[in-house]
Parts: sequence; structure tokens; C-alpha cells
Amino acid sequence: MELTGQAALLATWEAGQAAGRTGRALLLHTVARPGAGAEELLAVPLGERDAELFGLRTELFGDQLTMRLGCPGCSEEMEFTFDAGWMAGAARPAPGPLRVELDGWRVGFRPATPADLAAAEQAPAGRARAVLLERCVLTAEHGGEPVAARQLPEPVQRRMAEAAATADPCADVRLNLGCPECGRQTLAELDIASYLWEELDDWARATLLDVHLLATAYGWSEPEILALSPLRRRYYLELCADA
Repeated sequence: MELTGQAALLATWEAGQAAGRTGRALLLHTVARPGAGAEELLAVPLGERDAELFGLRTELFGDQLTMRLGCPGCSEEMEFTFDAGWMAGAARPAPGPLRVELDGWRVGFRPATPADLAAAEQAPAGRARAVLLERCVLTAEHGGEPVAARQLPEPVQRRMAEAAATADPCADVRLNLGCPECGRQTLAELDIASYLWEELDDWARATLLDVHLLATAYGWSEPEILALSPLRRRYYLELCADA
């Protein structure tokens, strides 16, 4: 936690209270890539961004990430661990546009970025996929004739999704989990931006509680308390509890 700075992390958490999902992901990416501006970060492929967020998660909270979800078959709660460090070192997207060909259709496109995702989230109901296609498709033709992105049939869109997943493996992380009770397989999506934000939220609230207790007991300021090492802070908290 010291590498990033606890005061800076608290400021990030505070700024995110008024932000939506996309805004919080951008705030986290700013921490993961210090010095980068919003325009640069919004143009990064989603897989590259998420690999850096996995790296940030490893730096802040360690490699092992725990997932909990209910089994849709028997409702039993399942718990699994996942190696965030492995995802942090995953391959980056291949440079240049991607291309697919299927049944006379030829499409050139690029991996989606946070800016594309934000635009899709703000689109009218039922238009999110169309907005993504319009933003990411660079060229499209059928039988040698140019066509609009919205005309691409479902099989071509699926082939594009497969190609994007291969080129940008961190952009859509899905885990095939087996229930230890009933054996049912469940496909679970791991959204590292949302997961990491929940962890940061838990950490920030616990840290502010520590600040409150130590400030009340000793009259120290927030910067003075945050400057304490974790070991010394825990020791002072134990003394407060024993008093």
C-alpha cells in the first residue's frame, strides 16, 4: 500500500463517490498509470487497461483474488481464488487493426477502449452494441461492396468478438467454475475494475475508522496517522482497545 500512497488512494476513493462505473475505472487506471492524462487512458484498449488494473490490484492487495457467487443450480455459495498476478502479465493486444472474413464478409476493426464503453453505456436502450460497432469498425464490406457496421450479421459479430478476445485477452475475463456441491458448471465474468473498486472502498472505510479512533485517542491529524507504518498503527489501535 505504501508504493501508491494511502493519502492518494483515499483521495481517489473520495473522488469516486460521485462517479459512475466508467468514472471509477478511469480513476483506478490513473493510479495504475500515474502521469497519464484522461484522453490517453480513455484510448487504451480495454484489455491493456484491465491488465494494468490487475497489476495495481497485486500491488495493493496481493496476488490472490477471492470470488464468491451463488450456484444457479443449488444456490450454494461458491468461493474460488484467482491469481491476479498472472493476468497482470498477460499478453498485450497485437498492434494494428484486427480483421475477420466470413462468407463474403470482410471487416477491419480495432479493440474497444474505455471511451467506446462509456459511449455504449450512455446509448439509448438497445443501442449499446450498435454504438460499439459504429465506433470500432474501421472498414466493412460484403461481396466487395462497402456496408455500414450496423449491417453486419450476428455470425460475423461473433467472429469479431472471438478475434478480439484472442488479441486482447484481458478485455473479457470469464471463469468456468464448477460447484463443489452439485457439480454444475457456471460461467462467471470477472470485472476487475468493479472488483478492485469494492476492495478499495472496504479499505478506505476501514482506514478512516482507524484514523477516527487514533485521532480521538491521541489527537493526531489524519496525515500523521497515515504516515504511521501498518505495524505501528495496529499496535496503537490495540492499545486503544485495551485502555
